[in-house]
Amino acid sequence: MSGVDTVQRSALHHRTLFLTFSYLVVLALIAFWPSRVDRDAGDLLGSVVGWLHRHGAPRWMHYDVIEFGANIALFVPVGLFVVILAGASRWWLGLVVGFTASCVIELGQLAFVPARFATVNDVVANTAGATAGAAAAVLLLLALGVPADRRL
Repeated sequence: MSGVDTVQRSALHHRTLFLTFSYLVVLALIAFWPSRVDRDAGDLLGSVVGWLHRHGAPRWMHYDVIEFGANIALFVPVGLFVVILAGASRWWLGLVVGFTASCVIELGQLAFVPARFATVNDVVANTAGATAGAAAAVLLLLALGVPADRRL
């Protein structure tokens, strides 16, 4: 594979910047919404989990596990976007930025959003998501033929 040329790289870079900015706005809204964002979905989620249990889902699958998974998924874009913008050789930045952003969010919730709960579990899940996103970005950049030391 010949890789991406300069024009394609520039276009991908601009799209990634736009997606990153859009994602950060959504993340900030989710993180600092005055109440839990899944507050109104509690009954529906409970019904879905009950249905899944009645149809063979393991008993360990409950709200806390689903919330942990959602926190992982929420931070995959952090690692993905950071590594795409910084380059595959700087894959570790995805982890650092994910961890730092998660700590800032949790401390912000603790200090400024009394209806929200700051937890170490969220930091662990968010960092795991950023790590998965960073790994995906490295694979994507390799598949596109972008040298590890180059940014988009």
